Amino acid sequence: MGDWLSINTSGMHCIGAYLARAQGPVRGGIVVAQEIFGVNAHIRGVVERFAAEGYTCIAPAFFDHVESAVELGYDQAGIARGRELIAEIGLERALDDVASAAEAIASSGRIGVVGYCWGGTVALLAALRLGLPAVSYYGARNTAYLDEPPRAALQFHFGERDASIPAAAIERHRLALPDAEVHVYPAGHGFNCEVREDYDAASAELALQRTLAFFARELGESR
Repeated sequence: MGDWLSINTSGMHCIGAYLARAQGPVRGGIVVAQEIFGVNAHIRGVVERFAAEGYTCIAPAFFDHVESAVELGYDQAGIARGRELIAEIGLERALDDVASAAEAIASSGRIGVVGYCWGGTVALLAALRLGLPAVSYYGARNTAYLDEPPRAALQFHFGERDASIPAAAIERHRLALPDAEVHVYPAGHGFNCEVREDYDAASAELALQRTLAFFARELGESR
């Protein structure tokens, strides 16, 4: 099980973060960038799953800049509130929080980032601007940043039935970032989240195995 702690951000504003320590030899560290629903039970489960694979894993609570302990439901009210919060936080501040979270677990070795939904674009920006290897799951806002040169390796996961990310947008990733891995699954948006309607267990497991292989390659050997 993980624990909550506080981390300092670049603006000296402390925010919460959910941390799970690696089980067994430490293979590196992973920062998890949340969806628009906060560091909820699903995201905490993601953190613990990576910790079980040998990574020190941390999920900064981006929304703490506005409101503490936000955990939203996957319904229309939750979506609406989540969109309000990400508009107020902005991607730049979230990226600063990723940098702070990476620093907090720096003793674990090389650090990577994985993000989901809105956090998928935060993960992309971590590779472009922070030089951290990153895995981006169904980041619908990615296309605005594809002209920036990457400073670290990237892997992408998309659902072919995701109405928010059409096939043309996925193809733009391949054209703009020919060295990145781009994987597409027979699923919709949010297919990795077990409490969403679009959850697809087979696609989620395959994406996880590809994500683990990516981090094993990019973050190096056990410490």
